[in-house]
Amino acid sequence: MFNKTPEKTMHSVRWILTTAWFLIILSLFYDPISPFLTSPDNLASPLRVNLDTCVAVQGNCLEKNAYYLGAPIFWGIVVPSSIFILLIFGHELWRRICPLSFLSQIPRALGWQRKIKRVSANGSVRFEIPRIDKNSWLGRNYLYLQMSWFFIGLCSRILFVNADRLALAIWLLFTIFIAIFIGYFFGGKSWCNYFCPMSPVQKIYGEPQGLFTSKAHIGDDKITQSMCRIIEDNQEKSACIACQSPCIDIDSERSYWDSINQTDRQLLYYGYFGLVIGYFLYYYLYAGNWDYYFSGIWAYEKDQLNTLLNPGFYLFNQPINIPKIIAVPLTLGMFTFISYFLGKSIEKFYQNKYKNKISPELVRHRIFTILTFIIFDFFFIFAGRSWLTLLPIKIQYIWDFALVFLSSIWVYQTWRRSPEIYSKESLATRFRKQLTKLGLNIGRFLDGKSLENLNTDEVYVLAKVLPGFSKDKRQEVYKGVLKESLEEGYVNTVSSLEVLEQLRSELSITDDEHRTILTELGVEDPSLLDPSKLHSVENSVRLTGYRKALERMLSLQQKASLDELLENNSQDIRKLRQEYCITYQEEEEILHGLQPESGIIARSEHIISQLEQLIERYHALNQPRFLPQGDILNLLRKTVRQKKRLLVRGLLEIIENCEDLTIAREIARRLGNISPGVLPDILENPTSNWYYRLQPEILNLLSQPTNTIPTCSLDIDIQTIISHLQGLLMESNPITQAISLYILAQIDLKLAQAEAQELLVIKNHFLVQETANTLLKSDTLNLSNFNTLEKLIYLGNANFFEEIHSNTLIALAELSYFNNYQENQVISDEGDTCRELLLLISGRVEIILSRENDTPIISSLLPGQILDELEVLSHGKQSGKIIAKTNPTKILAVAIDSFDDILEEDHEFSRRILELETNRLKQLITK
Repeated sequence: MFNKTPEKTMHSVRWILTTAWFLIILSLFYDPISPFLTSPDNLASPLRVNLDTCVAVQGNCLEKNAYYLGAPIFWGIVVPSSIFILLIFGHELWRRICPLSFLSQIPRALGWQRKIKRVSANGSVRFEIPRIDKNSWLGRNYLYLQMSWFFIGLCSRILFVNADRLALAIWLLFTIFIAIFIGYFFGGKSWCNYFCPMSPVQKIYGEPQGLFTSKAHIGDDKITQSMCRIIEDNQEKSACIACQSPCIDIDSERSYWDSINQTDRQLLYYGYFGLVIGYFLYYYLYAGNWDYYFSGIWAYEKDQLNTLLNPGFYLFNQPINIPKIIAVPLTLGMFTFISYFLGKSIEKFYQNKYKNKISPELVRHRIFTILTFIIFDFFFIFAGRSWLTLLPIKIQYIWDFALVFLSSIWVYQTWRRSPEIYSKESLATRFRKQLTKLGLNIGRFLDGKSLENLNTDEVYVLAKVLPGFSKDKRQEVYKGVLKESLEEGYVNTVSSLEVLEQLRSELSITDDEHRTILTELGVEDPSLLDPSKLHSVENSVRLTGYRKALERMLSLQQKASLDELLENNSQDIRKLRQEYCITYQEEEEILHGLQPESGIIARSEHIISQLEQLIERYHALNQPRFLPQGDILNLLRKTVRQKKRLLVRGLLEIIENCEDLTIAREIARRLGNISPGVLPDILENPTSNWYYRLQPEILNLLSQPTNTIPTCSLDIDIQTIISHLQGLLMESNPITQAISLYILAQIDLKLAQAEAQELLVIKNHFLVQETANTLLKSDTLNLSNFNTLEKLIYLGNANFFEEIHSNTLIALAELSYFNNYQENQVISDEGDTCRELLLLISGRVEIILSRENDTPIISSLLPGQILDELEVLSHGKQSGKIIAKTNPTKILAVAIDSFDDILEEDHEFSRRILELETNRLKQLITK
């Protein structure tokens, strides 16, 4: 609820709180007011010391005198307030008002941050503000560092700084100094994310969400939650430099789910739970009673440092001779580790108990939720209690009831969250954006609601009933969702198939269509599928911020070109680069985006290089050495040809939309000179109308290459072939991966087995996993050992299954089975009910059609032909007798019920089969 509060307002609040904090620190050095307010003689003051009560510590009453209020206010009001804010109002309020976070940004505000020198390949020099590398030791272990500092801080409180004003002041000033130094040494909120000892506490109470926290993944806000922001031209803009990903400031729930499986989260939640219990319980173990803590005298008792060597425990009215300086870390450490190991055991128990019902992530999440609820209410049994006792008893009861009530609502909301719900809501938000872009008239279907007000399920229902939401529009919407998900790092090329499965189901998008769209996106924006690129919400926000800043500068200088802007405003541009931590490569890509011509050239260059690589790959698959594997490679060649078509279409669309005719001519000339075999087919495709969409001059360049057409080399060295096969292993199509692995094994078995091990590490399609496992277990490379792959190849080479989707072909292979027959054995008799689709694999069969008073018609069929396709489609009886004529005769069969299920799932396959059989019937009638 505070993410929309203006930055100007929050800036004022930060100043007020920071000033108040410094006044508290100042009071630790000089405070003439507190002794008057707390004096036993000041009967009008509710803060006065009551000399009539005894607060005993280890059997002896502590001396009471007037005290200073600085430490009691800090420990009894300020610290509990932060915990309350985190759980109730969320991190998005606390991270925007935290004085320590505010102070850590002083070097950035003054422009005094450390800069490191970067030299580009061309020798130019620039200076960048450093960020912490997530793969560095600190990037991987920061939570352990923060937890260690937090543990040391709690021990120090009890031992040194609870009541000693000077020690507390030095401790606070030292923390402020370190925060400012980190703000100088690293960019962004590095102090908050990697060093602050309160950061683990913020994660516990602020993730996945506070009670009144806004949801960053729902809606179209560009600046979410507590994202870093600045004011420029009276407008708020993002100041994010992606110092951490995922970032709690941008989306706390995403940060929570992305890291919930990490082992350090167990230490965070289970360790913190025990640490807090141990901290409060130690006051009882030390004093022998609860009066010592609840009176609050621990925050102002005299001579705290002189008690370090006193007995650290007082049990059963007997002091235990373990010095306090040892007893404190011993107690807190023991409770931390007991709680940690007990929490792990409980988690393991429930994960085993609900193994087949609830995911391990959800089990851990619910344990974390319960622990946070318990420790929050446990904390407020003690926190600020000495101040609450000054209030009327009714107010105390109301406060306690409010805490339990609010935390109960929080636990109810949080318990129901799951990664699946978060993912579904995130995709629904992206889906809404894409529906809005279509411009369809959907208002009359919303019953007075706006598209933004529909819940997740309603959005998907709307997509199913919306008139005009054709197949093309569904693919367009899905493409937009997939693109945005890739840009923000929500999915990658491997995980996108699984993460977007539900959305594909709602939109009737097949796995093959997903792969095609993925390839198209790679053609349109090569960086999207580049694994070396950092794709994340944080990085996207950072780059967008820099791009918008450049656009703003361009709009203010309307007559200036981008080159002039870079030249005349070099100092401002340099400051922007440093502010957003922009690298050479990132700046080059952004400048290409601001200069359409250079962007078109770079994009076409990338596509042409991919096309040239695919042509070489296709040539490598047509080498004479692969003649024995001809049938196996046919499927592989088809997938390569399909990708070539996509690349060529991408180039033709660039040419069509290019406003600079010179650039369009050059791209057309290069495409024509490459002269892939698919180009004429694409140009002549009547559904595309390229002869009408392209200018005659362009068509001439495409159809009449100026250079000699390269020929296919028949002697490609084996290492080049291996490199091409390894490249194909990286494709998203499981058929391509499986066949490439099998062919690679024919050339180099050890290398193929090493690649198989790598493929098994990544979560791949079952076909790839089965092929890899078989390859690792088999001593021979007979195709018959590869169960699904063998059936897949036979099906894929049959004309009946031409141009079938990969997932449909794989499904058929799973459902099919082999039957072997001896010579003259009847496979199916005339008049039998058709129960199987029969594909001849090897041998020869005859079909005998008997006719009344006439010679029967005998047809001889060869491998690759379907024996009973008409009967399968009509569900009729066999019109003739099918007899095996060789020994053995091998048949691949698919049960008719299973085949019908496939036809129902793949409507395009059904339509193509219907067209195929209609044409055959017409031919028969004509004859």
